[in-house]
Amino acid sequence: MRLVVISLAIAAIVSLVGTPLLIALLARHGYAQAIRVSTDNEAYPDHESKRGTPSMGGVAILFGVLAGYLVTHLVTWRMPSPSGLLILYLMVGLGLVGVADDYLKIFKQRSTGLRARTKLIGQAVVAISFAVLSVQFPNESGETPASMAVSFLRDTPLVLPMGLFILWVWFLITATTNGVNLTDGLDGLATGAAFASFLAYVLVSIWQYGQSCFFEQTSFCYTTANPLDLAIVAAAGAGATFGFLWWNTSPARIFMGDTGSLALGGGIAGLAIFTRTELLLPFIAGLFLIVSVSVILQVGSFKLTGRRVFRMAPLHHHFEMLGWPEIQIVVRFWIIQGLCIGAGLALFYAEWVRS
Repeated sequence: MRLVVISLAIAAIVSLVGTPLLIALLARHGYAQAIRVSTDNEAYPDHESKRGTPSMGGVAILFGVLAGYLVTHLVTWRMPSPSGLLILYLMVGLGLVGVADDYLKIFKQRSTGLRARTKLIGQAVVAISFAVLSVQFPNESGETPASMAVSFLRDTPLVLPMGLFILWVWFLITATTNGVNLTDGLDGLATGAAFASFLAYVLVSIWQYGQSCFFEQTSFCYTTANPLDLAIVAAAGAGATFGFLWWNTSPARIFMGDTGSLALGGGIAGLAIFTRTELLLPFIAGLFLIVSVSVILQVGSFKLTGRRVFRMAPLHHHFEMLGWPEIQIVVRFWIIQGLCIGAGLALFYAEWVRS
């Protein structure tokens, strides 16, 4: 538990202190994201007040996560585990894809950033390499960071062949990263929701560590390869998002950009895979799923019928178009995320109690 607290504290301090330094650097050079404006054919919420706000704040989040994890191991003189390092690889790799996207938005003033195909290819390269590496590096018990079994609250009997496993991991990572990316449309919305998701994985990982098969072989022990190190990574993610939220909440002084949203989505998906709770992800990342579904419904309905389900997608912009204040939308969506996570953690704990 001490290691988890140290990781969270270091990540929070680095993010809290580093973000205003990044804001000053970006503002000095005028590096701000382009803002979409309404046209005769397409109406957008009025975000003119956000014009000139620096983007690419995900850099501060990534530095916070890296500092929280690595410094914790340095000061306690512990070797990092393959599980922890692979989560960092996934977050940094996807963060670099986001950097390329933010570069086009900031320097080229192209609000759409990378083309969708290019972004998906970049995500796929990182996700596939992560999938292959995740079934290497067995620990003393022979457990690799990931299992090729589909998991819910622990591994199920359904074991995938390598090809399907890679596709499964790619799907989980791509769906989660794009869910966070779509949710990142209002000040603090995605940051606060991601903070809650990381905290949930701190609790899951700590519980799995206490009931690990490494300590005692029972019928219901957890086979997670490095649960304590996963808790340290999750704590670093929670701390970094918490520190960043101070500056990202309304009115935002900086946006996380795709650098942050893709990295955070990757971290959440990676934790779901390594904690063997893949099918619990729709609860732990509940808000991101809801927002993604709203976009799928909007696009599908318009292509099939020519009619829109919502005034605008993603869902939070629909409520903006209805006249809801931004802060009201953000807080209510945070409540929804909290309810989803609460349901997920209740399922996780209830399975253990029934066992």
